[in-house]
Amino acid sequence: MEWHYIAPGEPMQNGYVESFNGRMRDELLNETLFLSLEHARVVISAWAEDYNQERPHSSLGYETPAAFAAELHKQWPASLRPTGSAAQAIAQPALMRNKAARL
Repeated sequence: MEWHYIAPGEPMQNGYVESFNGRMRDELLNETLFLSLEHARVVISAWAEDYNQERPHSSLGYETPAAFAAELHKQWPASLRPTGSAAQAIAQPALMRNKAARL
């Protein structure tokens, strides 16, 4: 499996992520003064939970992601239903080069 990176200056090659980043920036990051790292973790986690579970998404026919996933889950044969968040690893981590060996 090969990694495919977004070309510099071409953010629309990944429009879904750019859309999410814009919403998060507009709705959360620009509107919130974080008082500590722990406060940031709690607030961001709550926003992400709302975004991923409760908020209707136009790309899902204005259903919530949780409702869409539940309906999709019912349509799959039991033998094909994933048991976790991912049935298998999508990619392997990059091997780290030993910088000390080059010195």
